[in-house]
Amino acid sequence: MNCDAHLLIVDDDERIRELLKKFLMRSGFLVTAARDAQHARRVLSGLDFDLIVLDVMMPGEDGISLTKALRETHTTPILLLTAQGETENRIAGLEAGADDYLAKPFEPKELLLRINAILRRMPEAKPEDTAPKVLHLGDIRYDIERGEMWQGQDLVRLTSTESQLMKIFSAQPNEAVTRAKLVEDLGRDRGQAQERAVDVQITRLRRKIEPNPKQPQYLQTVRGAGYMLAPD
Repeated sequence: MNCDAHLLIVDDDERIRELLKKFLMRSGFLVTAARDAQHARRVLSGLDFDLIVLDVMMPGEDGISLTKALRETHTTPILLLTAQGETENRIAGLEAGADDYLAKPFEPKELLLRINAILRRMPEAKPEDTAPKVLHLGDIRYDIERGEMWQGQDLVRLTSTESQLMKIFSAQPNEAVTRAKLVEDLGRDRGQAQERAVDVQITRLRRKIEPNPKQPQYLQTVRGAGYMLAPD
């Protein structure tokens, strides 16, 4: 399904880098590897990727700083590799704009499942044969068919997870969606940690659509029921 997808692996451990590269190439991906953040920036300046697998703990600029910097110009999905038990790093990574994380050590097959889940969530371009349906959120317009968000003439950059959240909410406007259902629809494992991760993604999405993210009027919290999109 994703045989043409091009992945960038960023890890300072050469052994892990080469193992991942070989495994993912055998799984049908095109793979490029970078040894650190600086190397990754050089590669990214000349190539587009479908997904970046990024180690958090690297000498020099770490994975979280690089994620934050990339999010200013790139919407490419980012999967962070974190050391076991570093909850703060995972939350910080999601807040910086990562789409998912995987704790080391991990089974290569689990990495493959995570990568495929993220790539499945990416919006696919569809030919337009009907007038687009548009939701209005103040001065923000969300084109449901195209999965695009606009503020005036400017396209609002959404990460793949934010895109998927908007797709889920716009399919049932003014209806509350539980956190557990959001976790399930995003293709994540169930559990409180993933529900917390969804909360982080909601906070980031609110910063893009709300005049005052601390008092949300469009992406509302419904006490005891989850979250609800309330367009104009």
